Parts: sequence; C-alpha cells; structure tokens
Amino acid sequence: MADGLKAAVLPNRGVILVKGEEARGFLDGIVTNAMTAVGPARAVHAALLTPQGKIIADFFITEAQAEEGGGFYLDVPIISAAEVVKRLGFYKLRAKVEIADLSADIGIVALWGGPVDAANLGVAFADPRLSAMGHRAVVHRTQQQALMAEAGAALETAEAFHAHRVAHVIAEPGLDYLPGEVFPHEINMDQLHGVDFKKGCYIGQEVVSRMQHRGTARTRAVQVSFAGGLTVSEGAPVTAGERTLGKIGSGAGGRAIAIIRLDRAADAVAAGVPVMAGGIEAVVVKPAWWTANWPAAGQDTTEPPRS
Repeated sequence: MADGLKAAVLPNRGVILVKGEEARGFLDGIVTNAMTAVGPARAVHAALLTPQGKIIADFFITEAQAEEGGGFYLDVPIISAAEVVKRLGFYKLRAKVEIADLSADIGIVALWGGPVDAANLGVAFADPRLSAMGHRAVVHRTQQQALMAEAGAALETAEAFHAHRVAHVIAEPGLDYLPGEVFPHEINMDQLHGVDFKKGCYIGQEVVSRMQHRGTARTRAVQVSFAGGLTVSEGAPVTAGERTLGKIGSGAGGRAIAIIRLDRAADAVAAGVPVMAGGIEAVVVKPAWWTANWPAAGQDTTEPPRS
C-alpha cells in the first residue's frame, strides 16, 4: 500500500465528454481558463459563467485518451451536468464538436495524502488548485474499486475527502454555494488557478476582469473554526453584532467553509465584536495558500491594487 495514500469515489461528480476537431478552441472561447494548458494527464480548473460573470458550474478539464476517441473530459458537479450540457449545446452553433453526458457510466475518484503513480491510473491528473488536494481519476464506475486497489490506496468514504477539502478551504458547488450565486473571485478561483487573466474573450470575462483590476471582490470563501470540535449547520448565518457577514457552507471536524464579507469581519474583530455562526463564536482563519490581501479594519476590498 502506498505510504499514506487515500482514495474515495466522489458520487457528487459526473463526467461530460466534448470531442471533435474544434473541441479545444470551442471550450477555450467559453471557459475561464486557457485550454493550451490541457493535455494527457494535465488538467485545468475552469468555470462556465453567465454573461453577468456568475458561475453556472466550475469543473476540471483534461484530455481523453486518443485510443478511445480523444476529446476532453469535464469533471463536473452532478447537480450541474445537465445544465452544462445544455449551455454547451447552446454555444455550439456550427462548431464541429460533439457533447455527451457520460455520468451514468463514468465517474471520479479522488486520491490524496501520499505519492501517486498517475501513469498507471488511466485518465488521471493532479488537482491544479492545490498540491495538497492530490489527484483525480476519470474512471468507469464498474472499475473504480479496482483502480483504487491497484493504486495501493486505503479506501475512504466521500465524507473523508470532503473533510480534507474543508480543511484546505476548497469550496464545493451544492455544498458551499449554488449555481448562479457567486462570482469566481468569491470562491477564490483567482487564487486557485481557475482563471487565466491573459487569455482572450470568454463568456462573462468583462465582469471577472473588472473585479480583478478594480479590486472589488469583498466577499470570499474562508475557513471558520469553532472551539471543541463543534459543528454548525449548513446555511447558518454568520454575524457580527447586528451585521450579517454571510453564511456557513460545508463543515467537518470543528471547521467550516463560509462565504462572507471579509471587510465586515475585519471591522468586527477590530471593534472587539465576536463573529458568530449558528449561535456559536467562530474564528475566521486565513488559508495557508492565500495570496490576496487579507483586509484590515475599515478596508472595503480583499484584493491588492494592481499595477
């Protein structure tokens, strides 16, 4: 068994295949990241946005095996798969691409916590957001258990992976936010390699670019912690005095992801007003990977000025 390696089937994920001679260019023109970085065993994290810049779905894109027909696999939230297929079909127009939802037959396995020999996992890739998130593999549902055993991984539940995700402050659709509810900056896609600010146009680009360069992203997904390993129900409001900061998303082990107004949280801390969630005092924690400005009291932005 690989040293420390864990693996879990992720039942909340599905797979969409986009293939055809124009598939790469088609996707590049509509998602937030550049398709030039996608190849065999290489993936990008990206999102499909509304014209107003809000996330319809975020997903991973990796290249399918040429011997199986090629194209690109999208590792998507199950809750968004049908809508993503619908939107891709709408934007397809005359592009020479084929789009298919394969979620009934193909799913996603997550591997983390130890070394992975991705070459032996078929269609697998390192999670491009954080190295601590390990690898993901696109696997036929009937072969998932065999793949995890072949990798020498300790079999874990999906809940164990989600606890790992919460510990690293990685927001998940359906658990921390809903489609059409947030901008990419608000779930930190700008810091977690989910947006290419140098690529050409895509749906919603103007809004995302403006938020980046004007530094107007005040709301962010962060970690909140509670004493004694307490947990707070998903959806519980996060408050400071009479002010609402945001709400709790998914949690595990005395920690939770919350999407909140960071400037208001900073003001509360400076004024000595406790931050509360579900009636329990909470501490707002800066993630170790954080690269944006962490606001001081009175600041109205969580983004540094751009030169």
